[in-house]
Amino acid sequence: MSDNEIVNTVRSASTSTVGRSLNTVGQHHFIIDSASLHEEISSGDAFLAGISSCGVNVVEAAARETGVPLARTEVTIDGIRKRQDPTIFDRIEVQFTLIGPNQAEAEALVGIWQKR
Repeated sequence: MSDNEIVNTVRSASTSTVGRSLNTVGQHHFIIDSASLHEEISSGDAFLAGISSCGVNVVEAAARETGVPLARTEVTIDGIRKRQDPTIFDRIEVQFTLIGPNQAEAEALVGIWQKR
């Protein structure tokens, strides 16, 4: 591994319940279920949450760096799949709601996220 790399490590292990995994990131542990079990968050939920949380964090950082006033950021993400094959997303729709910036500033901030 070079000094220019950042490594995120997640460990996932099976549990005594088929379709449920125990996941570890650093000292944090959390359960993720398959779509068929879905008592806890699903793998798809966790995947989409990673994308939407990235959107919040990137937009907040960009607003701070550019001096754009930003009171609140919300990102809603919908992953659309067919019931007959829920393993593949047909499309993912992302909606940003930014409180504080004007329309042009908001579009510029979201544009920074889109380029990443």
